[in-house]
Amino acid sequence: MTPIELLILAFAGIIAGILAGFLGIGGGTVLVPLLISLGNESIQAVATSSLSIVITASAGSIQNWRMGYLDINNVLSMALPALITAQIGVFFANLFPEYLLLFTFGLLLISNIYLVELRKKIVAIKNQEEEANQNQEFVEENNETNETNVYKIQDLWHRILTGGAGGLLAGLFGVGGGIIMVPLQIVLLNENIKKAIQTSLGVIVITAISATAGHAYSGNVLWLTGAILGFGGLLGVQFSTRFLPKLPDKVVSLAFRSLLAILSIYIFWKAWQSY
Repeated sequence: MTPIELLILAFAGIIAGILAGFLGIGGGTVLVPLLISLGNESIQAVATSSLSIVITASAGSIQNWRMGYLDINNVLSMALPALITAQIGVFFANLFPEYLLLFTFGLLLISNIYLVELRKKIVAIKNQEEEANQNQEFVEENNETNETNVYKIQDLWHRILTGGAGGLLAGLFGVGGGIIMVPLQIVLLNENIKKAIQTSLGVIVITAISATAGHAYSGNVLWLTGAILGFGGLLGVQFSTRFLPKLPDKVVSLAFRSLLAILSIYIFWKAWQSY
């Protein structure tokens, strides 16, 4: 590995770490395209990205925990199903041909732009409903109890779905899973975008460990490359986790959607080249 390649990897790791803290993603959305552009096979890029994400997400989550922004119960409720689905993702990643793996990755990026926009519409509708019902009072305790029980069951299933989707994508695409977990928390769990990002980063630690273990068993991980990217990310995430709470939600949301749009164009281009 040449000195220039080392510098590129270290710099990319720092950028990925900054994005991880700001956007609640492991950084794989940047690292996978980068590793592919450096001549690695897509399965190696996915596996190596997972290794670097373990380091980056762990550093960011520790920082969030020290600052009091990490809810451990929320993390565990989504991380446990993610452990299982990450291995399913690894299995399919080894089966998919190069072009199909890239094409489905691009579709994933595009779909998440829609999910973030959908959240805005849902929030607007809920605000209108609250204004319409603000003068009404409901005092039927039995109905309230039933509604509470139904809500708890729905909340549990939504957390399983969110964590399971994140784990699947972590194993399949080498993206920590935050790229889907952040929008799903916003849409299904009614979380604000900052809390969704902080929780997502905590779940990613566990999903990335599971995905890395599965890929290591298959011999797909480039250990030195992943370590360089990961420690670069460790530096970057220290910066972004400190500044995230100070940023307006609109800025964070715009950055998230813009990143997805740019990377989706690149990935579709690579899929076309490898077909």
